[in-house]
Formats: sequence, C-alpha cells, structure tokens
Amino acid sequence: MCSEERFTAGGRTIGRTLVILLTLIVILVGGLLSVCATIANGPSATMRDQLVLSALQASATKWVPGLFLDQETVKAIDEASHVTVPDVIPLDQYSEYKKGQVGGEETSSEPDWSQAHDGILYFTVNGPSYKAYIMLVKDPSRVFVGVAQFQSGAGIRIFDAVEKYSAADAPVVAAINAGEYQDNGGQGTGDLPIGITFSLGKEVWYDGIVTHTFFGFDRNNKLIVQEGMTRAEAEALGIRDGVSFQWDNTLIQNDGTNVKTFYAPDNIARAQRTAIGQRADGTVILLTTDGRSASSLGATRNDVIDMMIRYGAVTAGLLDGGSSAMMYYRDYWDILGIDYNSLDDYQKMGLVNKYKAFTPPRKMPSYFLVSASH
Repeated sequence: MCSEERFTAGGRTIGRTLVILLTLIVILVGGLLSVCATIANGPSATMRDQLVLSALQASATKWVPGLFLDQETVKAIDEASHVTVPDVIPLDQYSEYKKGQVGGEETSSEPDWSQAHDGILYFTVNGPSYKAYIMLVKDPSRVFVGVAQFQSGAGIRIFDAVEKYSAADAPVVAAINAGEYQDNGGQGTGDLPIGITFSLGKEVWYDGIVTHTFFGFDRNNKLIVQEGMTRAEAEALGIRDGVSFQWDNTLIQNDGTNVKTFYAPDNIARAQRTAIGQRADGTVILLTTDGRSASSLGATRNDVIDMMIRYGAVTAGLLDGGSSAMMYYRDYWDILGIDYNSLDDYQKMGLVNKYKAFTPPRKMPSYFLVSASH
C-alpha cells in the first residue's frame, strides 16, 4: 500500500472513531436528559424537589432545573426550602431534647478532652448519604477570621490563608471556609466578600448589604448567628471576627434561657456543607461534609442541625457549601495515625475532606482560622 493510501485509510479510521465517540456522547447526554425530564415531570415530587434544590446549591448548575421545569415551579420549590419551623427548648431541657433528636444515642454532655491534641478533638461521622468531618475547639478565643487582600483581583486559597496568618510561635492549625462572595456561575475570583466582614477586631469590609445571615464572635468569644447585621449592630455587640453568607442560614440560636432550632422540612437538597457552631461551655464546633460522589451524595440542612445538636451546639449556622466546602487540619495524618501515602494531593497539603471539583481548591475572601494554643 502506498503512503497516500495508508494516509487515506488512517484518516477514515480516525473519522469513524470520532463518529462513534460523538454518537456515544449524544446517546449518553440524550439518556441523561431523558431521565432528568422523567424525574422532573414524573410522579415523585420529592425526588424532583431534591434534584432541583441540589442543582441550585451549586452556582455552576443553577440553570439546569430551567431545562425541564418552568421558572415559577423552580421558584416555588426554592422558596419552600427556605420555610423553617422554629422549635423552642428551655436550656435546662436541652439534654433530653438532644437525645430525642439523635435517636437516643449517647451525646455526652462533656467532651473527653484527655483525647484532644492541642485543645482540638476531631471526629468523622458517617451518615446515610454523607461523611462529615467535625472539630471541637475548646478555646473560642483561638478562632478568628482571616481574609484575602480585597480588590486585588483574586481571593486566597485555604492553604495560603493558613500560611499568611501563621507565625513561628503561633501557627494556624485548622481552618474552614467562611463568607460569601460573587461567584458568577462558578467562575468568581473570590476577592470581594458580600455583606459585612470583621477580622481581628476590625471591620475590614462593608458593602451596605445588611440582609445576609451573619456569623461572628464578640469580644467575649460568644458566637452570634443572626439574620442581618448592620454596622451599628456590630459595633454595639462588640464583634471582633465575623462574616456574612446568603440568608436564612441560621440553624440554632439561644437567648440564655431557651434554645431555638430552625429545621426546614422542605429543604431536602444534599450537598457538600460547611457550618460553625458553639456549645454552652464556649467550645466551637467546625463541620464540613463530603458530597457529589456515589458514596457520599452530601448532607441536607437538617442533617447538619442534627449533627450540631449531637455535639451540643446551642448556636449554629450554615456557611458556604459546594466546591467552597473545605476543612484544613495541620499535619492531621501524624495526629490521627493516617498513612500519608493514602491521601490525595490536596489532603497531603492539609485538606481533610476530599475536594471534588475539576479545578484546584477555590480562592475565597475569608476563612475561619484556628491558631495554636499558647
């Protein structure tokens, strides 16, 4: 066979291969769209709502429900997910309430701090559709907000925030993602926060938007989670560190007499989650869950409330999730006796949860950081 014939035959082979691949892609995409359309318009409203709400959790997939449902239906499903049913429990009855919420499991009113490393207890929890990573930080004064250099054009990754705020005598040993930022369909640079932000006793950002859920510590190291925070309110409360994120993300509040929980019966979206809470004794609870995989679809809002209650939270709020959900724990493989070679590249840098996005860990404007004990 001459070279020209071989070239022609090779071209035909490549062409047939491309046609086959394109056909397979069309079949797969068509099948997926058909399944989604069947679910969206089928008999199970619960499955439909769960898929819609899960898609709305990630900015990159917010448009997907509109392919199968009209905007009024999508809006109605979303609005219903924000409806909460507050439950008020007197503080002196909270221990019994906790046992009821977690099916009578032992909740332990006092953590076993003899097992702590540097004042931190670390746990993993395997739920029916998620794996959660939980830290209890005994001293709330060690938890603060670290921020990027705002208006620089880019946020800061969790590893870089840890290094930025670490000192030789006071390294940062743990971190979770914190406040909201403009995401632009998953393409945001993470350089500018939304709402009001405090770091190390100073207001570092305020855009005048006061309707977001606020999460922050006052100068007495009390965690405050509430809907909306103005500059005047923050000053009156003596906020030292705090961030803002969307709205209706208050999970648990207390006024010193009663604890109020905010379950949302129709918020059934499963996603990667991050949350922060505080026990009555001041211990801070940091929580992150996995998601977006066959083995760990993710946790619902109500799952997070249950976990917070299980570990004694009397105040808690839901932070950013999805590809923003991250927990860092310095040298945790040595602390926990984990085989370093079994970890992925980001876990070897300190990330305890598995990062599921197709890009490197996101750059964000703020993090809740934990300094080493003195």
